[in-house]
Amino acid sequence: MIEDNSLGLEFKYLIVNDMDRKFGLWVNTVGYQSIPPDSPYPLKEHPSGYFFNAEKGRVLREYQLVYITKGRGLFSSDSTSEKQVCKGRLMVLFPGQWHTYRPLRQTGWTEYYIGFEGPMIDAIVDDAFLSQEQQILEIGLNEELVSLFSRALAVAEADKISAQQYLSGIVLHMIGMILSVSKNKVFEMSDVDQKIEQAKIIMNENVSGNVDPEELAMRLNISYSWFRRVFKEYTGYAPAKYFQELKLRKAKQMLVGTSQSVKEISFFLGFQSTEYFFSFFKKITAEIQRSLRHFFILYSQMFFTVAISMSSSLRISVFSRLVTSASAVSRLVRTLTPVSIAFRRITKPSF
Repeated sequence: MIEDNSLGLEFKYLIVNDMDRKFGLWVNTVGYQSIPPDSPYPLKEHPSGYFFNAEKGRVLREYQLVYITKGRGLFSSDSTSEKQVCKGRLMVLFPGQWHTYRPLRQTGWTEYYIGFEGPMIDAIVDDAFLSQEQQILEIGLNEELVSLFSRALAVAEADKISAQQYLSGIVLHMIGMILSVSKNKVFEMSDVDQKIEQAKIIMNENVSGNVDPEELAMRLNISYSWFRRVFKEYTGYAPAKYFQELKLRKAKQMLVGTSQSVKEISFFLGFQSTEYFFSFFKKITAEIQRSLRHFFILYSQMFFTVAISMSSSLRISVFSRLVTSASAVSRLVRTLTPVSIAFRRITKPSF
């Protein structure tokens, strides 16, 4: 650990062992530095693998998040032409990618950063949650994010047992927050959020009828292609799928919370027939069951990854508990959830 309060400098480079790597995500470095105006950059206190000439740039073997809370500077990379970075913006660095950044001499800057790698983050990037096409994210000055960087520094400094797993959790928390905040900032800077919220309200108010997404876009005075794309970015669902989910939610509420017959409920929600309502509900519940099976498979894979390091007796004990827990969860889902209760009413409808 190097700490120099006169320079506003604090950072930690961590040792990573084989068990840390088995977790799927590990942290190599975390730090903070405040660069005054007219100061050299980067500071020479960093190891050779991290120190770089700002004119020539560098290539890292890890991901990094670099958050600027004061001052201004410049950033460029293989995929991003030179752009100005100011307070409240965060740079995402990718392994194997050339990049460079530096504060402006007249302003300096304050930066927080954390470097990490592993298959868990590779999967997040493969699924396009983070992209080299969008390396500068608008976060704003966010006290919670600064607190997470400070917490990561404290955990790294203490270096207690399972510190790497603690740090990995902090990284995932950061990424989740960054994605949420940056996307909402984009929507807040235009009237996009108002358009989408208006569309959601119209769908909710007409859940007992039918809403045509193309007609809804015309009503909001926007193109359907733009509406469909942005609505999915905002909610995670295409407009038609979102409306379908609203109907499903309302159907569950009515099937569980009222004494109305299946026929009355299907008529209220605008289904053409009770049979169509049944097939719709059956399809949705089948999707839920597939998701649960997928979750159990992933859970099992995680167990077998960690189990390599366990003794035989401990492995058998943990696996037994895994199977018992999974069976209990499965029974609970089948018998107690509103979907299951509602589904039982549909399979034995009272006309």
